[in-house]
Amino acid sequence: MPLVAPVTQHCSTFLMWPTMNSFKLLMGSFRMLHSTLRGNDVQALRMLRLRCKTKNGSHIMQGLTHQSCVKELKSKVQELTGIPCDVQKIMVGYPPSSLDLRNGDAHLKDYPIKSGDTLIVEEEKNKPKPQDQSSITKVPRLEASSPTLARRVVPADNSCLFTSVFYVVEGGVYDPACAPEMRGLIAQIVSSDSTAYSEAVLGKTNEEYCDWIRRDDTWGGAIELSILSKFYQCEICVVDTQTVRVDRFGEDAGYQKRVLLIYDGIHYDPLQRVLPGSDDPPHTIFSTTDDVILAQALELADDARRKRQFTDVSRFDLRCMVCQTGLVGEKEARQHAKVTGHTNFGEV
Repeated sequence: MPLVAPVTQHCSTFLMWPTMNSFKLLMGSFRMLHSTLRGNDVQALRMLRLRCKTKNGSHIMQGLTHQSCVKELKSKVQELTGIPCDVQKIMVGYPPSSLDLRNGDAHLKDYPIKSGDTLIVEEEKNKPKPQDQSSITKVPRLEASSPTLARRVVPADNSCLFTSVFYVVEGGVYDPACAPEMRGLIAQIVSSDSTAYSEAVLGKTNEEYCDWIRRDDTWGGAIELSILSKFYQCEICVVDTQTVRVDRFGEDAGYQKRVLLIYDGIHYDPLQRVLPGSDDPPHTIFSTTDDVILAQALELADDARRKRQFTDVSRFDLRCMVCQTGLVGEKEARQHAKVTGHTNFGEV
């Protein structure tokens, strides 16, 4: 049978009848093409996991790959934040640096954007129009404001420690929904090492502790801070407003990064460095060689102490909300919890 046969007298095309060998060659070429595409393009087509953060909050950004163009990125940002495309200032990295996004057709693979990044977005203020020098009235020059360390208040919902730690290690991302995930993370770490996290360390059996910390009505403290310090590979410094001291978790581990919390006896808040009157994002991650920031944190704690902004947990009156027993101070509350298993207390 001939390899090529005419279909009809009136048809100028021919029907190709491939042999088995030519079919195998065709399939081999297809496999090579597929392998090349898979090797080169799968990475580019994989969805990017990105966060978008503005002064008003944080958003999860979905639907972008490294093949997406700048116009698509700006459109997503506008959709999430309401900031128009033409006045967006998008920054990435630490410390944050601005991206040159003037070419709307450029692909994201050409920028230092990777999965897991948080994009910091600001609205660029309109530049003033040039004025005639003769019409300008000179005013005294004001000195630029200096960054200040400030408390960022989070809800007193039994999970303030977890919300505060997440806020500072994520560079100023406020997400109260993070607490269950962080509680689960701590339980997983503790359950995986029953030797290091024994009953002598935890005050209860390893299994009991894991069940306890997962509950949303329990408070975190020193144990949880030490675990989170190790997990996030950073020094967590807690300044106490009653004693004006700083407790440094991970101090001897040689970490490069430091974050700060303030504690008033019953509640944790994150500390952040902000520039007054500026829309710049807060600064929550510092170098462990920056002792100035520790001094500023202690000044903040001392100011709160002078204003009596603390709770003396050794003396305040409590009531067990389970059996209504009256108690005085944290020590009696801990003893009551150990004997009865009750852990829900209210201040009288």
